Parts: sequence; C-alpha cells; structure tokens
Amino acid sequence: MNAKQKIQNTIESNDVVLFMKGTPDMPQCGFSMAVANVLKILNIKFDGVNVLEDEEIRNEIKVFSDWPTIPQLYIKGEFIGGCDIVKEMFEKKELQALLDEKKINYKK
Repeated sequence: MNAKQKIQNTIESNDVVLFMKGTPDMPQCGFSMAVANVLKILNIKFDGVNVLEDEEIRNEIKVFSDWPTIPQLYIKGEFIGGCDIVKEMFEKKELQALLDEKKINYKK
C-alpha cells in the first residue's frame, strides 16, 4: 500500500483523524498540541497519525489535502483545516456545530 492509499484508508476508517507531529499524548510541536488539546477539551475520540514516523505520509498528506502544513484535521472524511482554522472554529462554536452535523459525540 502506498502513502496515498494509507492516508485514504486511515481517513475512511476513523470518524476523526488528526495528522500531527508526535502523538496525542506527546505532541512534538505547539500547533499539533493545540489541535489535539481542542479535541481533548471536547472529549472527542480521534486517531492521531504521527507524521514524524513516516516521511512518505508526512509529504503525501500535504499533496492529498492540498494544504502545506501539519497538523491537518479530518472529520468523517472531510478535510477541516490546520491549527488556526480549528482553533477559530472551536472559539466560534463552528466546530461544535460541525460535530453535531456529522453526528460525532463530544462533551457539550
């Protein structure tokens, strides 16, 4: 399976996926930590993919999403955005509205 197939399979197999530097418990950059923390605050079950462990995934995810930076958040197969977008959506309650729309359980 090539990197694109691995990415597609991960996104299809999980309702919420965060491609990040490090892991949800040990983020390796502040931006990844910020998005993981938003998801933790909302008590969302998510799959964290450590792009530092696989150079092909790290490069391919940027092509896959046509987004140049990591972290990248996907909800029910839809690319949501990176750190600034996720934080802004959370603060404006737009992320919570999207979670409701996508029928994702979270702490309200």
